[in-house]
Amino acid sequence: MRKLISSGSYLEPQIGFSRAVRAGSLISVAGTAPILAQGGTAAIGDVYGQTIRCLEIIAQAIEDAGGDLSGVVRTRILLTDISTWKQATRAHGEFFSDIRPACTVMAVSAFVEPEWLVELEADCLVE
Repeated sequence: MRKLISSGSYLEPQIGFSRAVRAGSLISVAGTAPILAQGGTAAIGDVYGQTIRCLEIIAQAIEDAGGDLSGVVRTRILLTDISTWKQATRAHGEFFSDIRPACTVMAVSAFVEPEWLVELEADCLVE
């Protein structure tokens, strides 16, 4: 079984990727930026707010693929400014404090859109 999930991002068809892919019991969610449903960037200048938006998109993609956040086993938080890690991890903790997936926090030099301060990835197992 292979199921492709779209979040409606303008970049999906341009780059040729899916927000998430379910292959059997594994759901992998691609790098997820803080894009508003109507387009544009959420919470400009606010790492916490952008992280919340990324996690909302990830949660919806996982649900659309037939999973839920309780099955998340790994996340990655990518930041353009590593000094903001506490803001991003506070938001992450609000979603995952009881689930506690393996998590990596790392710095990157930039994202596709300069307004994006954070992107997240997730891997989820469906029982």
